[in-house]
Amino acid sequence: MTAIRAPRTPVAGSLAAHALILLGLALGGTGREGAEAGPGGAPAAFLAGPGVDLEDGIEPDVLETKPIDEAEAIVECLGDPRFNADSPFLEAGPDASIGVGGGATRFFCGRGGGQRSLTVSADLDPLASLRPGSAEGNTDSFDAREENPFHGVEEAPLSTFSIDVDTASFTVVRSFLERGTLPPRGAVRIEEMVNWFPYGYAPPAGAEPFAVRAAVAAAPWNPAHRLLRVAIRGRSVAEAERPPANLVFLVDVSGSMEDPDRLPLVQAGLRLLAERLDARDRVALVVYAGASGLVLPSTPGSARAAILDAVDRLQAGGSTNGGAGIVLAYRVAAENRIAGGINRVILATDGDFNVGVTNRSDLVDLVAAKAKEGTFLTVLGFGRGNLKDDALESLADRGNGNYAYIDSLAEARKVLVEHFAGTLQVIAKDVKIQVEFNPARAAGYRLLGYENRVLAARDFRDDAKDAGEIGAGHCVTAFYEVVPAGAAVPGAGVDPLRYRATGGLTPEGEGSGELATVKLRWKEPDGEASAPAEFPVVDGGAGFDGADDDFRFAAAVAGFGMVLRESPHAGGLTLAAVREIAAGALGEDAGGHRAAFLGLVGLAEKAGGRAGERR
Repeated sequence: MTAIRAPRTPVAGSLAAHALILLGLALGGTGREGAEAGPGGAPAAFLAGPGVDLEDGIEPDVLETKPIDEAEAIVECLGDPRFNADSPFLEAGPDASIGVGGGATRFFCGRGGGQRSLTVSADLDPLASLRPGSAEGNTDSFDAREENPFHGVEEAPLSTFSIDVDTASFTVVRSFLERGTLPPRGAVRIEEMVNWFPYGYAPPAGAEPFAVRAAVAAAPWNPAHRLLRVAIRGRSVAEAERPPANLVFLVDVSGSMEDPDRLPLVQAGLRLLAERLDARDRVALVVYAGASGLVLPSTPGSARAAILDAVDRLQAGGSTNGGAGIVLAYRVAAENRIAGGINRVILATDGDFNVGVTNRSDLVDLVAAKAKEGTFLTVLGFGRGNLKDDALESLADRGNGNYAYIDSLAEARKVLVEHFAGTLQVIAKDVKIQVEFNPARAAGYRLLGYENRVLAARDFRDDAKDAGEIGAGHCVTAFYEVVPAGAAVPGAGVDPLRYRATGGLTPEGEGSGELATVKLRWKEPDGEASAPAEFPVVDGGAGFDGADDDFRFAAAVAGFGMVLRESPHAGGLTLAAVREIAAGALGEDAGGHRAAFLGLVGLAEKAGGRAGERR
């Protein structure tokens, strides 16, 4: 049987693909053009030679043979300096149908800052459409949200919302596109896509928890409108100054987690995190399936061998009682609480709570109560085809935590190693933003994203109202599209008021030149009373091309989200225009994330003809 030929496919996360992989597959037989038999004559996948048709057009020789079973194959990233002999293998995702063929399978290998992928096409499996991840077997769950509308400044001069440092939406969107499918609109949360990327915002001076800066330029999708960016940068904390951590890993080991992109990837991520801990810290490991249990009692972070042994012994099986697991995890965290330290539960799951205490409201109430006691929650989502994104986001929001989706080892390293302090250490909680627009300069506005974070104006000063947290070194970005004074506000349908005339502006409104004032309130991590700050914003009339790289790139990502959501406010913005804007705003791009974004836009262009696949 001949090797399956790889079609020319953009390689995600790479501009110069050095990982050259061709998967050969056979049910028997040997030879370079086919596949070598594994142990006992079992089929084998191998990294093959001539006939490779990848972006680089290079044809490597046969590199290695690995045994496979009928549903999975192991591939290894080779030839890239960011991968080395210690690179772990990462198996095919749950939609794989290796050994009996199957429509299209993408294999991922990730290490450090890189990821490589390859699509292998075959038409050998008539049951491929019924496998997990297909439309028929897919039970992914996302909240559908309407975009924020335009508001008239005369009727609603105040816009209030809670910050959000979640990043899950970007990696969920990426996982769809890398499989050749457009994401559901509910999976596209613009604020999380923008906030996935690092920015070069200036840090705060002195002991302030964060710095706030605003900038204004023309909106690229509607140059007649202005685009206001509010940028927040949290204070960084040196590793030596980090408080001790009391961490409880809460790992879903139910049957739904057995696929390679779930529990095996969880284990790989936990091994990475364990390397960052030391004698100051304590770690416990709780698992849950049909029943929950304590696999590792609270153990010093320096006892790395014991921690890694516990992680390595995890196995998936059974149904999911997530509620019971969370109760046990919080109890262990409370028993080992570190006063003045980081007390946090880290939940790793696909969110499929299908037996036991499964009511989302009850779970949300539980994590919210524990957050008030000082134990916060980090949620890590894994897997596709069964991902309960909406449930996981709710838990993280109310648990004073953050939600990330892990689709590769590279993403696990980004969240748990590179952003270790930001993921775990809160420097300010219940952070709210309120923007007051000046009717002398603005006729209307809309907030891009943050749909489930919008607050009533009265909530801004209400310290009992929960809001989001900022971790050490975190960057938070929010955009407003602003309609200049005198222009028509899209969608405005309020008749003129009979008993109150327009006008009556204060001196600040009439003569200051201020477009808006950005106000913030936040609490110290262990505080109960909020502190205020405010920053006036003046629009200097800059064009979009005059904005800095961070501004333009973040606007490109926001525009990408608008196009994917088919936003009525996107104007004539196209994916080609998004790519052009982003390509001109790469900046230093130390981690290569912005360059990789260009490839992701290309995948969206390829998937654009299959919009009917959306759910």
